[in-house]
Amino acid sequence: MASRKSITFSVLGGGGEVGANCFQITQNGYQLLLDCGTHPKKEGLDSLPAFSLLTRAPDALLVSHGHVDHCGSMPYLLRQFPSVTTYTTLPTARIMDRMLHNSVSVMETIAKERGITEYPLYDHEDVGYAMRRVEHFDFEQPFSLGAEEEIGVTFHHAGHVLGSASILVRMPGHTLFYTGDICENDQELMGGYTPLDDGVEIDTLVIESTQGAADESIVSPYFQESLRLGECIRRVLKGGGSVLLPSFALGRMQEILNVVARLQEEGVIPEVPVYASGLGRAIYELYDRFTDYLAPDAELRPLTQFGRIGNVFDPAVVERLLQEPCIMVATSGMMLENTPSALIAQEMVRYNHHGIFFVGYVDPDTLGYKLLNAKPGERLRFALGCPSVEVKLENIHRLHFSAHANRKSLRAIVERLKPKNVVYVHGDPEALTWMRDNTANGSHTYMPQIGQTVTLGA
Repeated sequence: MASRKSITFSVLGGGGEVGANCFQITQNGYQLLLDCGTHPKKEGLDSLPAFSLLTRAPDALLVSHGHVDHCGSMPYLLRQFPSVTTYTTLPTARIMDRMLHNSVSVMETIAKERGITEYPLYDHEDVGYAMRRVEHFDFEQPFSLGAEEEIGVTFHHAGHVLGSASILVRMPGHTLFYTGDICENDQELMGGYTPLDDGVEIDTLVIESTQGAADESIVSPYFQESLRLGECIRRVLKGGGSVLLPSFALGRMQEILNVVARLQEEGVIPEVPVYASGLGRAIYELYDRFTDYLAPDAELRPLTQFGRIGNVFDPAVVERLLQEPCIMVATSGMMLENTPSALIAQEMVRYNHHGIFFVGYVDPDTLGYKLLNAKPGERLRFALGCPSVEVKLENIHRLHFSAHANRKSLRAIVERLKPKNVVYVHGDPEALTWMRDNTANGSHTYMPQIGQTVTLGA
């Protein structure tokens, strides 16, 4: 039997992969979940964490931030276990409300387009109920859980997206720190993460490992990369073309819109119309509402400065957008089929004077990756049920704007905290292996897979 000072750590999702993050901490019968996401590369019930491993209702759920790979299955969990209360920051609570309702709409559309009978996994009513079970706390505001309030929790600014938190959990005789998705560098709007105070002793560090396989020495710093983006955009606009910047709706779109605005103000790129697509605009409104959570020197431009892209399922809308040079920031960031970025690209690739620039990670299994690596004359399908299109456009590149800490910074976190145990999560096998082999000298290290449970002694 585990001692009072030890805990068990179980992986329901996010072990050995990036997606469906969900981790269970258990001590003396108390069960706490860290995050509750869906997997962006899987569909239907396969996209959920392994909730079958739960033998009863968790006592509480802590959510680090509003990306769906960290919160997207919360309504499904609450449908199974209605008594669960979720705790997060106020901005994340407001973001989750919009992201989860959007997920319902997306699942309903996919169910029709692809015949996935399991969709939607939950409905708008489920989202409404789940959101009523959310309590929010500010950064550095301690609160207690457990029948005897013996578990202390504090959210710390993680620097990833608006409201994102690392989570400090103090259990009897054991302190655990979960980084969540974390970013050490200042972005255009978000300031880098806030380190824990010196002197905080950590028994277990659960650390994201997304960038573990990426050599940071070959990636330009954020603001240097923005100048590179500016040069790419300038060349296309000078040649009479338009620019598409596929972006994630939460975080990347708000950052990139303001990068583009700043580059225009500085004269790096011409003053042409800038457009943004739907969900990203809704999230932008929340960035405007919670400016106190942005970097102190961040300059968030008014949303009215950016036009609406409109209904890109109507080819005439895209044709009108492309009549004059413009810049379009559209979801999805990895250009999945039938999304605004894919439907705009479907028209742009027929010509060779436009430019498509990805501004973040692009998974090898996505349409975006195929487009990045397409040779002139190759045919790709951008919309389900529609004919493939010949790719004539050659000006297609990827730039590196990451909201994840690089591996040098992740290693520095481990070295600074000197935890007794390090659990590596949220990374592909290569990234996790690099992290394990290059950090945590003297610590017990773990790379648990889905369905595995490890005991973490103090």
